[in-house]
Amino acid sequence: MKQLIYFMCFITAISCAEKKEKIVETTLEKAQRIHEDVITIDTHNDINIKNFTDSINYTQKLETQVNIPKMKEGGLDVSWLIVYTGQDTLTDEGYAKAKENAIQKFEAIHKLCEEIAPDQIELALTSKDVKRIVGSGKKAAMIGVENAYPIGTDMSEFENYYNLGARYISLAHNGHSQFSDSNTGEADDTWLHNGLSDLGKEAVKEMNRLGIMIDVSHPSKEAMKQMISLSKAPIIASHSSARALCGHSRNLDDEQLMMMKENGGVVQTVAFSSYLNTEKHEARAAFMKSIYQQVADSLDIAWYERSQISSLSDSDKETFMENYPKVLKIGKELAANKEDAPEAVNVADFVNHIDYMVKLIGIDYVGISSDFDGGGGIEGWNDASETFNVTLELVERGYTEEEIAKLWGGNLMRVLDKVQAVAKEMGES
Repeated sequence: MKQLIYFMCFITAISCAEKKEKIVETTLEKAQRIHEDVITIDTHNDINIKNFTDSINYTQKLETQVNIPKMKEGGLDVSWLIVYTGQDTLTDEGYAKAKENAIQKFEAIHKLCEEIAPDQIELALTSKDVKRIVGSGKKAAMIGVENAYPIGTDMSEFENYYNLGARYISLAHNGHSQFSDSNTGEADDTWLHNGLSDLGKEAVKEMNRLGIMIDVSHPSKEAMKQMISLSKAPIIASHSSARALCGHSRNLDDEQLMMMKENGGVVQTVAFSSYLNTEKHEARAAFMKSIYQQVADSLDIAWYERSQISSLSDSDKETFMENYPKVLKIGKELAANKEDAPEAVNVADFVNHIDYMVKLIGIDYVGISSDFDGGGGIEGWNDASETFNVTLELVERGYTEEEIAKLWGGNLMRVLDKVQAVAKEMGES
């Protein structure tokens, strides 16, 4: 009898030890599990239509920061591909030229999803689409419009953009548009509309009616206030960080952040070096300037300062943005071997902004974006293949799986659902 008792205790001890062993999970393992389980959404990735052809496209591991192989490697589920056009004069001629460029970008995204790689990526229009597509094992694309400038003054174009798949639109970019003042007006305190124009106010109502999220990342603070006052639905900042940590006009100050919370919207923290840590960015940028120029010269590529880009022709801009990731990649590889290279802005700096905003306005109003292929990218999250590193940093800082799911897209999908619900209510009234 005593032997039987000893045997049973022995078996029980082994069973308990096995259970204990199974319970123990390293931080890395936990982060990997969470990253696999949650839906990861990046709300801002620029595109070049040259990468959406039959011979060169996102099924290949291009130099672009985002493409399907890199999304798969890094576990990025959803990419908001951006219809962006440069801004010219506020004239019918300028609008027409920009509209042509915008439509080409819409068509490129549709071609990727419907002709080039429908077995790998699909266009999503709702949160249900996102869950279905990701659940099927494919990647999801969504469409955002950065600057409503190409819409011109024809309000019916908002509906056209909606029908083409646009689910968020910003009313301005780097320069005052026909709809809204831009944050760039802060530089010399010069404004065109003192917020929104009458056309901009109509645009807010039209986007509410259609179910398009209103993006306030580039418009001025006064324009943002007016949008919140007029909108019947929550709004988003598709790629902005906290101004209290980095005093760039593209970031939101505490008053704006509180307004976003009260509005029920979401701020998508952006992995853009100069919007995260000014001191580190400037030291690193000064060091890298000559290196990038040397790389560009060796490749016989025209290289420009960021301040010069807005003055380039559309074709020169496209060529520059096409070469940009290539030059950066080579330059960073060279810098890695230089002991005197200043530390680059990194994932820790990025998550510092998430921490700050979560503490100020709460976990339900903060999200994640990169601005890849538009100037974004930091050490540790320099392209979609490194997406996991963001989740790892969040886990190391104590965020739970539920919180990480909200940050990685849950909050954004909540806003999209609400915006679309408001549109439905408006249509029924």
